[in-house]
Amino acid sequence: MKIGELANATATKVETVRYYEKIGLLPPPARTAANYRAYGSEHLARLSFIRRARDLGFTLEAVRELLTLSDDKSQPCEAVDAIARTHLIDIDRKVADLTALRTELDKVIGSCRHGTVAECKIVETLGPR
Repeated sequence: MKIGELANATATKVETVRYYEKIGLLPPPARTAANYRAYGSEHLARLSFIRRARDLGFTLEAVRELLTLSDDKSQPCEAVDAIARTHLIDIDRKVADLTALRTELDKVIGSCRHGTVAECKIVETLGPR
C-alpha cells in the first residue's frame, strides 16, 4: 500500500508517518519501480500500535521501548508493565494538578461580583501580585 493508504488506514497524517520513519519507529518500506514507498501489513500493524500507544498518552520514547519489547515475544512482560505503571503515575499526577487548578479557578470565578472590570476578582487574580 502507498503512504496515503497507510495513513488513512490508521488515521495518521502522512507527515507523521514520514516522521515515524525518520526517527526509526517505523522501518523503511520497500520501494516500487516508480520509487514509491510500498508498505506492508507489518507497517500497518506497527503504525496501529504506535497510534494506540500515542492515543493513550505514551511518549515517543516509551513507544520506542514498548515496540522494542514487543519485537521479542518470548521475554517476560515485567518491563512493559513497568513502563505502563510509570505512565499511569504520570497521569495520576496530571489529574491531581488539573483538579487543583480547577478548584482554584472555580474559587476565583465564585468570587466574581458581576460589577465592572475595574472591580473584577478574576482580572485582579490574573494580574501582577
